[in-house]
Amino acid sequence: MKKAKCTSYGSMFSKHPLPRTSCFYSTNLPTSSSPHKPESLLVKKCIFLLQNCGSSKLKLRQIHAFSIRHGVPLNDPDIGKHLIYNLVSLSAPMSYPHNIFSCIRSSNVFTWNTMIRGYAESETPEPALELYRQMRASCIQPDTHTYPFLLKAVAKLADVRIGEIVHSTVIRNGYDSLAFVQNSLLHMYAACGLVDCAHKAFELMSERDIVAWNSVINGFALNGKPNEALTLFREMGLEGVKPDGYTVLSLLSVCAELGALALGRRVHVYMVKVGLTDNLHVNNALLDFYAKCGSIREARKVFDEMKERNAVSWSSLIVGLAVNGFGEEAIELFKEMETEELVPSEVTFVGVLYACSHCGMVDEGFSYFKRMKEKYGIVPKIEHHGCIVDLLSRAGLVKEAYQYIRNMPLQPNAVIWRTLLGACAMHGHLTLGEYARAQVLKLEPGYSGDYVLLSNLYASEQRWSDVHILRRKMLRDGVKKIPGYSLVEFGNHVYEFLMGDRSHPQSDQIYAMLAEITKRLRLEGYAPHTENVLADIEEEEKENALSYHSEKIAVAFMLLKTAPGTPIRIVKNLRICADCHLAIKLTSKVFEREIIVRDQSRFHHFRDGFCSCRDYW
Repeated sequence: MKKAKCTSYGSMFSKHPLPRTSCFYSTNLPTSSSPHKPESLLVKKCIFLLQNCGSSKLKLRQIHAFSIRHGVPLNDPDIGKHLIYNLVSLSAPMSYPHNIFSCIRSSNVFTWNTMIRGYAESETPEPALELYRQMRASCIQPDTHTYPFLLKAVAKLADVRIGEIVHSTVIRNGYDSLAFVQNSLLHMYAACGLVDCAHKAFELMSERDIVAWNSVINGFALNGKPNEALTLFREMGLEGVKPDGYTVLSLLSVCAELGALALGRRVHVYMVKVGLTDNLHVNNALLDFYAKCGSIREARKVFDEMKERNAVSWSSLIVGLAVNGFGEEAIELFKEMETEELVPSEVTFVGVLYACSHCGMVDEGFSYFKRMKEKYGIVPKIEHHGCIVDLLSRAGLVKEAYQYIRNMPLQPNAVIWRTLLGACAMHGHLTLGEYARAQVLKLEPGYSGDYVLLSNLYASEQRWSDVHILRRKMLRDGVKKIPGYSLVEFGNHVYEFLMGDRSHPQSDQIYAMLAEITKRLRLEGYAPHTENVLADIEEEEKENALSYHSEKIAVAFMLLKTAPGTPIRIVKNLRICADCHLAIKLTSKVFEREIIVRDQSRFHHFRDGFCSCRDYW
């Protein structure tokens, strides 16, 4: 028989040492000379009990205690194997099975794999790598189950360097053709952010099961590639692979990001057809999807029809109502949640504070902030402090917001300083605005939006020379303005428009509609908001520059393609500008359309010439 080759992997995993443990009962273990040596029948009885203890941690501990009390040698590999397997399966703290493992005189590959699996599925996956190193150093040859568990640990750590080393080891050992090993590789690469590598490995697979499809679809969804996820989903359908609950979760996440309401609705129909409507996790994802698409009525309907709800369900709807401008409804729902005696989470209070901010409820906001700490024992995080800064800023209490930032127990991040900068731009606090921008630059120097906010502040004060200096500084520092785009869904496709975009085959008709919109808006008294456009160009050029913004092109396209009265939904990657906000408000009135725009910070529900943001965003 060929002897297994012992290989040292110390350099590979040395930065992930095992936790220090001690054999907590080793001094009581009987030896071969012990007068209380148990019979093999007792050992078999303990193994039988371990195999049939079910999912009860209490029973498992009782059997363990029984074994010790009756002198069963717990350094026996069979007893230890079953104890460790049950503990890991019941998600017991890993210190417990690790202490047992350290006392076993000779562990087999099954026990090593179980320990690696336990750490891989825990919150501290690092020891799984050290266990693998020790396993190889002990001349235990890994089998087909070792690498999926090891790759799961690598995926949690998002350490692609180690992942590639494990991948090469898998190939050398000839396990790369096994479906469950391949699926683990796909998951590892996607979790490490290398979703293109995952897709390449996926394409090379001879047979692909639903797990493989889900891994790559979810990888695309989580790594900001929603269009690729949808393309792969269509390929999945063409190959006759039926989606399952995990596929639905990934698809709803993609549809939420793209604002693809029609596609998400089809996913909802599929859920009903295959009986997934009783799945709590899927329902929570569906609720979140409708809220993120601005269809808050449908989100509420899903919530009302759920047979089972948890804190996530309530929090999702509270946050959804808040960001869609229904702050008062969000507060009422929170009160109802408290009546149901459900414990709100940190996320719940982010939604509540956000709702108070957007409704101008300053006193109520501080009251909920205090209740969060005192009644529920939740330590405020940076997001909660950010909501308070936003609450004060929106109420015009800019100096108070600055004082709050100075007295915060946490170090303010760029988002908080940016909130203050936006408030300064809105309320004309130039000196404080310059200070806020200086703080943002220290934390995130390359973000173009901060230059734009300060530039708008200078422009509102007619300080055009400072606007030119700031824009020259942007060029000198190599800061590039993020190109704005708008997404709309029509006819099973998601269309993307850029500023001045003429790539669409019907661009001539789109621009003709855009001219018609401008003409009709002028009859309603529309005057382009040109204050923030450079002063050294003619007024007509300023107006032309504003008229070709991506959201206006998207509105023109949807007015051209959809029936009268149909709501228009737009997803914008940047904050909507003042002129587009004004123009779309009037468009909703003149063309009698509801227009929902999701920009970088919130939803704008335009209807009858009004916006849900109350002109503060």
